[in-house]
Amino acid sequence: MIRKTIRPNRAKISTSKFHLIVSCFCDDLTAFGTSKVIKVNRHTVENYFNRFRHLIYLDSQKDKKLEGEIEIDEAYFGPTRVRGKRGRGAGDKIPVIGLLKRNGKVYTRIILDCTKEELLPVIRGRVLTGSTIYTDGWTSYDSLIFYGYKHRRIHHQVNEFARGRNHVNGIESFWSYVKRRLRKFNGVPKAKFLLYLKESEWRFNHRRNMKISFQKLMRKYVL
Repeated sequence: MIRKTIRPNRAKISTSKFHLIVSCFCDDLTAFGTSKVIKVNRHTVENYFNRFRHLIYLDSQKDKKLEGEIEIDEAYFGPTRVRGKRGRGAGDKIPVIGLLKRNGKVYTRIILDCTKEELLPVIRGRVLTGSTIYTDGWTSYDSLIFYGYKHRRIHHQVNEFARGRNHVNGIESFWSYVKRRLRKFNGVPKAKFLLYLKESEWRFNHRRNMKISFQKLMRKYVL
């Protein structure tokens, strides 16, 4: 049970050290940086950080559906770009769909590819009908209007990036934040990518009160 695994083992680490680990995690230090600051073995710190990420992942599954003005876009994470391949054909990268409520929260999910068969079920499952959805010109979004959404497009292929309220600047800014953040880990194992992705999502959604939000999360699961 998570309630038991997250509790600090006082035979190995003191409660004060545990609270310092929590503080460094909230400040988004790496495990290596934290180990240097508080003089604790890096593997011990990494173990706790991974437990925290599991809690965040569980908490992120409880978010409510999005409604209102929603920006949607995909991004790709993984190895350096394959020569001659970019964007939706970018080799062995992990595709992720992101849904951002303007002035609100973001939701991300790993997908197999960017076909309508992958994208539409995610959108329909997370966005209330009647909402206004902003996307680029990708054809997989063509049928959104048939599911009760208002659909607005920006056509990047003709160098159009904003037209009044028609843009996806918010979700693109989120992708930039995630990629900058992940770079400091010098590579994230593919098996753990989902946890790092949902952690980035959670941090973005709670950026105005990170430490308070994480303290509340800890009280849910820590004995």
